[in-house]
Amino acid sequence: MRTRISSKGQVVLPAELRRRDDIKAGQQFEVERVAAGEYRLVRRSPPANQGLVDWLLACPEKGFFVPVASESTDTL
Repeated sequence: MRTRISSKGQVVLPAELRRRDDIKAGQQFEVERVAAGEYRLVRRSPPANQGLVDWLLACPEKGFFVPVASESTDTL
């Protein structure tokens, strides 16, 4: 497959590749220079908890969190 470099220096991945590999906007890649004129893109894995706080804050039911009474470890 062929692609082009945009006027902003961006590489555009063809839609077929994005669909096949479930690539979404905003995902990050490492660019590795293999040799002169030869490069490799490697998708970076997101951190394990990426988006967790946003997901919790978006909960439609506010006040769903109830603190659990517990003893302090100071008295042990």
